[in-house]
Amino acid sequence: MPKLPRIKPRLLIRALKKAGFILDHVHGSHYIFYRDNIPHSISVPVHSRDMKTGTLSSILKSANISAEELLKLL
Repeated sequence: MPKLPRIKPRLLIRALKKAGFILDHVHGSHYIFYRDNIPHSISVPVHSRDMKTGTLSSILKSANISAEELLKLL
């Protein structure tokens, strides 16, 4: 399993959109996404620095996306 890359939130948002997630709404500095086959929403904090690996890991786990799939989507 490859290590998670250090990416900016905007790149993660682009990858989520490629994976079929749809932006539901924006609440402050958080973008909320959904997809039909996922029963809950995915929240992505948007700021100018790289995402922490724990936060990225948690988002990917909630979205059912592996690290390999993320690398392909980037």
